[in-house]
Amino acid sequence: QPAAGQTSAAPGSHQAAPVPDTPSPPVQPKTEILDSSATGGALATDGHDPVLDPPPLPDGVTTLAGGVISGVDRVRNHMTVKVFGGGKWTVAFDERTHIFRNGAETTWAALKKGERVYVDTMLDSDHHNILARNIRVGVPELPADAEGQVVDVDARRGTITLRDRINASTVHFAIDRDTRIVHGDRPGVLQDVQQGSLVHVSFSPRSANRGLAREIAIIAAPGSAFTFVGRITYLDMHRGLLAIQNATDERNYEIHFVSSQIGDARKLAVGAQVKIVAIFEATQYKAQTVTLTQPANEPEEK
Repeated sequence: QPAAGQTSAAPGSHQAAPVPDTPSPPVQPKTEILDSSATGGALATDGHDPVLDPPPLPDGVTTLAGGVISGVDRVRNHMTVKVFGGGKWTVAFDERTHIFRNGAETTWAALKKGERVYVDTMLDSDHHNILARNIRVGVPELPADAEGQVVDVDARRGTITLRDRINASTVHFAIDRDTRIVHGDRPGVLQDVQQGSLVHVSFSPRSANRGLAREIAIIAAPGSAFTFVGRITYLDMHRGLLAIQNATDERNYEIHFVSSQIGDARKLAVGAQVKIVAIFEATQYKAQTVTLTQPANEPEEK
């Protein structure tokens, strides 16, 4: 007999148990992980998003420049710096740039007009502008660097004028009896610093338009001979111009030549290994001899 409160089913019938009404769970959004075939292997190899992430910092030598911020554009992500020694630079910054105040890393909000800054600058080859690798705000005076070509030397007034290599602006420096002159691996004198020489200057900022040169290193003086050994990266036989990646410092140098004076001129090609002896002529390097050491289509010896 059924228990009290239960209803007996008819013989031979099957009664389904009631199913309570339950709402369907909401559809949750999901993130799909792309495999390497969808991204060209970029996500699977180095974790770099080729669309959203900025490119890696370019290779190259950095130059420390000091000055005072004269303007900040936070829309275009660049600032204008009145550089110690003269001239104004427009310096770009982005997510790759590290900004420090008193040794602690901070944000772009620290960049304000009138602040003294020191910037590790480098050329951005993709956009052909000056990119800040590191920006230090509100620090005491630090020695800075400049590299370029000497425009004028005034020994009587104790000044030297330089055309900066990165910004092509004119920079002025004071020199005194304590300024050290270096010519290659030997000490030099002020008379060695000639108009047209390529030099590297380490200086201490004095004001917004002048710095005191602590050391002047002469990279190349007019009439000096240089030997380059490396691979041809650019060649224009019509103009008589090539570029070589010098094995000594891994830098590219443009060198002019006269094809009729080169015995293996027809064998020159991009990728060929050469040895070049050239004279620095104040505005360019002029090849005296070009020796082909390995054609472009031959494998390198191991």
